[in-house]
Amino acid sequence: MPQLNPAPWFAILVFTWLVFLAVVPNKVLNHTFTNELTSISSQKLKSETWNWPWH
Repeated sequence: MPQLNPAPWFAILVFTWLVFLAVVPNKVLNHTFTNELTSISSQKLKSETWNWPWH
């Protein structure tokens, strides 16, 4: 039964993973985002503590 011979299928598996690990991450990381992040203002926002009456 030829499908039990692992030699060609193992080579296909290895080459497929090499393509995924070498080509695909570069293509994904090279995308530019249309919404650029804006820097948050340097002014610190005042946060007030909550005064809950249940203690």
